Amino acid sequence: MNTTVADLKKGERGCIEQIALKSIPLNLLEMGCLPGKVVELIQIAPFKDPLYIKVDGNYLAIRKDVASKIQIIKL
Repeated sequence: MNTTVADLKKGERGCIEQIALKSIPLNLLEMGCLPGKVVELIQIAPFKDPLYIKVDGNYLAIRKDVASKIQIIKL
């Protein structure tokens, strides 16, 4: 089973393994959301969307459907 950023619990980290490039907004890639980078789930919004993550020193808010397209290896 593939683990994605959407599967992380608050405070958990993972290393980005693969990204569905056609499904990910370009600005996420520009902010360092790339394979090999460590991503940490900082906070989940009250209605479970969006997710607040930290990747490559940047804090980002991403939709859960986008997060489900970023495969990771849990650390």
